[in-house]
Amino acid sequence: MSELEGFGFVLPHWLYWGWLAIMPLVMIAWDKWALTHGEKELEHYEIMGEVQADEDPIIHQHFHGNRLTKVIDWISEKSGLFIAFWTINAVCFYFFEVIMRYIFNMPTIWVHEASFLLLGMQYMLAGGYALLHGAHVRVDVVYVKLPERGRVGMDIFTSVFFFIFAIALTLTSWIFFIDSYNMNEVTMETWGIQHWPVKGMMFLGSALILMAGFSKFLKDIMLYIRMGKEGKV
Repeated sequence: MSELEGFGFVLPHWLYWGWLAIMPLVMIAWDKWALTHGEKELEHYEIMGEVQADEDPIIHQHFHGNRLTKVIDWISEKSGLFIAFWTINAVCFYFFEVIMRYIFNMPTIWVHEASFLLLGMQYMLAGGYALLHGAHVRVDVVYVKLPERGRVGMDIFTSVFFFIFAIALTLTSWIFFIDSYNMNEVTMETWGIQHWPVKGMMFLGSALILMAGFSKFLKDIMLYIRMGKEGKV
């Protein structure tokens, strides 16, 4: 990055990608250590950290399905936890930018790009976690008026539209990623960081959403059958 020497400190591309891969693992390990050494102090933090979505009563029954759905749900849960720590990076990046710009009069050329790429990847990768916890926005005009088994049946029916969207998004993201990788695409800004990893995260995020949707679909079918056997409306 010798052509950027006149811009002061410029975050190396390899350090950016490496830090995003390693930093959440370090934070997760630290969190586990903190839980073992101060569980009482973190009890309130754990409660406040739960997703507070307007979920329907069916989800609150903690129906986990079979082994396959449990594995998929575990992946969705851990992927959401992993990328949640990326938010800390955006805060640190912009704090660094403010200091450099307004105190030392040396604005950076990489902070803004690093941050919006980071948040864009985070947005895509969080889809599976959000679906697992019922945090996606939906229109409940008809849904809330249905009985509990009717809601499950509605979820099964509307899964058709979800899978059309999710499969199209996954296939399109894969094409974007392959084309970007083959041409070694970089961003148009001065920093010029590789863009194909971002396209790869689009594909990975789409795949996570598709997997989470498949898990929910299986659980809805099993729950619908179980409620029918139990005589629930």
